[in-house]
Amino acid sequence: MKKVLIAVVVLAGSMSMTSCKKDYTCDCTVSGSTYSLTIPDAKKKDAESACDTWGTLYTLGGGSCELK
Repeated sequence: MKKVLIAVVVLAGSMSMTSCKKDYTCDCTVSGSTYSLTIPDAKKKDAESACDTWGTLYTLGGGSCELK
């Protein structure tokens, strides 16, 4: 039992040290045209923030953006 507990703690510790970064795509549509913006090597929260920023700019032009 002690060995299993140690293995679980080591596994959980190693998983928490890895980052969940990947490439995301922010699809923005304005005037019937779709533009895909790549957000490389980002955490989901950071990618959502970046896409929201782009969305604010595209909204001014009558468009919208969505994170994929």
